[in-house]
Amino acid sequence: MNAVEIEEAISALAEQPFNGGEFPFAFLQAFGNKETTIKKLRAGASNSSDLGGVLQRNHIHIAVCAPGAVTKTLVSLKVSPATAKAKARFILATDGADFEAEDLDTGETVACAYAGFPDHFGFFLPLAGITTVKQVRESSFDIRATSRMNRLYVELLKDNPDWGTAARRHDMNHFMARLIFCFFAEDTDIFSGKDLFTDTVARMSAKDSSNTHEVIGELFRAMNTKRQDRESAGIPRWADAFPYVNGELFSGSVETPRFSKIARAYLQHIGSLDWTKINPDIFGSMIQAVAEDEERGALGMHYTSVPNILKVLNPLFLDDLRARLAEADDNPRKLLNLRNRMAKIRVFDPACGSGNFLVIAYKAMREIEAEISRRRGEADRRTDIPLTNFRGIELRDFPAEVARLALIIAEFQCDVLYRGQKEALQDFLPLDAQNWITCGNALRLDWLSICPPTGVGVKLHGDDLFSTPLDQAQIDFENEGGETYICGNPPYLGSKWQKDEHKSDLKAIFDGRTSSWKSLDYVAGWIMKAADYGMQTSAVAALVATNSICQGVQVPILWPLIFGTSHKIHFAHTSFKWSNLASNNAGVTVVIVGISNHHQGAAHLFSVDDGGRVVVQEASNINAYLVSGRDIDIQPSKKSISGTAYMDLGNMPKDGGNLLLSFDEAVAAVGAEPAISRFVYDFVGSQEYVKGIVRRCLWIEDSEVNAALKSRFVAARLEGVREMRLASDAESTRAFADRPHRFKQIQGRGRKSSIVVPKVTSESRPYLPVGLLSEHSIVSDNAFALYDAPLWNMALIASRLHLVWIATVCGKLETRYRYSNTLGWNTFPVPTLTEKNKADLTRCAENILLAREAHFPATIADLYDPENMPADLRAAHERNDEVLERIYIGRRFRNDTERLEKLFDLYTKMIASPGVATKKKAGASA
Repeated sequence: MNAVEIEEAISALAEQPFNGGEFPFAFLQAFGNKETTIKKLRAGASNSSDLGGVLQRNHIHIAVCAPGAVTKTLVSLKVSPATAKAKARFILATDGADFEAEDLDTGETVACAYAGFPDHFGFFLPLAGITTVKQVRESSFDIRATSRMNRLYVELLKDNPDWGTAARRHDMNHFMARLIFCFFAEDTDIFSGKDLFTDTVARMSAKDSSNTHEVIGELFRAMNTKRQDRESAGIPRWADAFPYVNGELFSGSVETPRFSKIARAYLQHIGSLDWTKINPDIFGSMIQAVAEDEERGALGMHYTSVPNILKVLNPLFLDDLRARLAEADDNPRKLLNLRNRMAKIRVFDPACGSGNFLVIAYKAMREIEAEISRRRGEADRRTDIPLTNFRGIELRDFPAEVARLALIIAEFQCDVLYRGQKEALQDFLPLDAQNWITCGNALRLDWLSICPPTGVGVKLHGDDLFSTPLDQAQIDFENEGGETYICGNPPYLGSKWQKDEHKSDLKAIFDGRTSSWKSLDYVAGWIMKAADYGMQTSAVAALVATNSICQGVQVPILWPLIFGTSHKIHFAHTSFKWSNLASNNAGVTVVIVGISNHHQGAAHLFSVDDGGRVVVQEASNINAYLVSGRDIDIQPSKKSISGTAYMDLGNMPKDGGNLLLSFDEAVAAVGAEPAISRFVYDFVGSQEYVKGIVRRCLWIEDSEVNAALKSRFVAARLEGVREMRLASDAESTRAFADRPHRFKQIQGRGRKSSIVVPKVTSESRPYLPVGLLSEHSIVSDNAFALYDAPLWNMALIASRLHLVWIATVCGKLETRYRYSNTLGWNTFPVPTLTEKNKADLTRCAENILLAREAHFPATIADLYDPENMPADLRAAHERNDEVLERIYIGRRFRNDTERLEKLFDLYTKMIASPGVATKKKAGASA
């Protein structure tokens, strides 16, 4: 369950008549506990409460008490031995009138009327496995408002199904935008009188809701009619209290969907919320899912935390503005120059969604401007920062509407904060009809028409602030010049997940520049367009992207094109989790990349250290792998640049399953014909090795065919291979039908041993799961192998150094590490090793193997679970890392950033040496 769903369930519980016997179970169910869990608690099987309540181990101890005994019961819960023994985090006591709870980890408490406990739902979110609790609690109003708006939206579509069709979706979205404005306006004195809109609808509409749509339509009509025109327009007197809003928000049709009694009740509930608490950036990012059928299940999960957005905006331009403010001190002239500069700054988000990047940028700039005005003795001065300088492109209709509303609300809130309620109200209405959010496909639009270059007088006309056609690509105001900062969080979409329209968008941008564009993530289109835009005007861009664009095969495809436009990476944030509000959410791993073609001074590289703190490093250059160092793209190499053992892919049977045996099949076959045991080998691929799956295969050398065919079992299996290959559409497979005993592709076999490396492995493992196999093993083509290689090679692969190299250079398959022999192993730079170095590393590899053996029969998956990795195995790896890293620099590396810097530096030196060659990838450059 996500936060919005939990809030809905908790609110529904609070609205029901209190049932003391059922409350603890209903409460736990609201936080996502399964029915089977609830049944066990009811039966007492997992309920060890010593106070007649409900105790869920590691979570919560709940007690329902007699009237007036809530505080006393909470104390009893706190000192209860059962609470301590079960390691409960929360205690909760209620009598149906009062409600008290405590978080025993933090000491934080809640005390309120029972009916008000849903206001504190964020307090209990750890019960649902949601870790972004602080952000949720800071935006609890936005979650509750989103929840109620969603209920209303769904209920309206039940009675007005035509409003959910493509033809009328825009009308429905526009209606919802109008409602949001009205709810905000009635709680912030924009309308004269608290709850004016909600109360008027309640008073003037019938209780059976038969005319609710008509009443709302009349109110909308009033807000689109100037006061001097209202009598002639026939505006009813009961609607005359509403102001003229303009901005085209209420223009056009005032047709309203019909309301059922339930929908009317939902409207009243929404109006009862305190809309002064709205965070326009957060609410917008949550509410956008309401209007998307395919996204409504993820309602509330589009939350983007302000700290994450500031990771983009601060180094992009806000840090510089704050530095200039500090430098100006109280100098009136310098302060005025800074304010004038800020008035011309444009912030452009070409994938703006509901406008959260734009809103946060606007609010931050208003804060700086307010401080300038305060220092100049002009605290009440109107802002010089126009909303029209905050421009966006959004593909979908409803988020674009919400983005415009969010900016309007943010402007009003800033005016109230910095100038006072009276001055804010005085200047707020009527709204300006200028349009600064474009609805359209950002990869198809000309960005110069949205933000024309400085000094070019481009003026293209749109319709109005809120009624824009989906294909509009124009903005209806003059360009004022100044700096342009491009920012945002475009859709990522790896190549595997792209639809035809996404491929078409990328082709329009990259076709003719590179033949390998189909391998690029969708977000690469925004990065390329930002670079193209920067060639035409003075702009700086910073975008959030999947870390895969700075890893593996995408680097030599994308980044030579970006660097070819004279852009450099002037700041970047290495990989971190960009999380949302889903329960048990891990978030997608992203990077932030800032590019500029006119940046002066040092570049800045941000990263998260092992303690979760953000650290910043100055660099003379940041390369495409987001490492301090020279620009370079790692090319595959046919042989190791370091002289390490040869690594090859495993063996592919192409046999229709006839050469492969399950464990039971092998046991039965050998039991019936013991002589065939010499042809039966362990068959090991990635899954078999990591998960401990036992499989066998028939491995028959050419010289052994006649002996093998004496077995009826083997003969039948080989006949199956022959038939399968003959029936194949591939000529190369049919050509092997006369050699059914052989695997189709044989790369090799260890006569003494094989070092096996899975092709793909989980990103959560702290080390790559490399292993040693006996001479009775055949490595499948789903893994790589080093045959009869010295064991010190395993120590290299098992190191943290090698893991960070593979993660960076080879990239990932979805979120998992993707190994490559030519791109990862053969390019791995290793200093010249002495015989003592090799002996030390061999001993380290042996210690890792011995530590694993001590935990038999645990699988590699079990042993390398980061939460349960055995201490002796972790210590063996730590020792391996220490020995290897001292070979590189004489000490342990401080962090992965330092590891990568050394590896890239060493790689650059090694490939510059005579005789070292790498393979240029076809189509890797323009």
